[in-house]
Amino acid sequence: MTGYCQVSTTTDSPDAAAELARTAVEARVAACGQVVGPITSVYRWEGRVDNAEEWLVLFKTTAERADALIEHIQALHSYHVPEIISTPITAGNPAYLDWISEETRPR
Repeated sequence: MTGYCQVSTTTDSPDAAAELARTAVEARVAACGQVVGPITSVYRWEGRVDNAEEWLVLFKTTAERADALIEHIQALHSYHVPEIISTPITAGNPAYLDWISEETRPR
């Protein structure tokens, strides 16, 4: 099965994560957004190693709508350089994948 992807990002609060998920679903660029957290991220930024408590948002969308979802996330994200990663979904429940198609179809 092709044509579907999971897009992920992290943010600094549960409210910000929920807002990204809600607005993406409302805009029909994602069928759903799942908020996971808190998680601990360890990263190098501006020359030093740091860590932070973050919340992970996992969005489900079609490959066709992935660019619009990425633009949506970038427009609303508070980070200067947000993590935004798109991973193809190579297989899944056909009924669930059909639901993703239906919920991300522009109206």
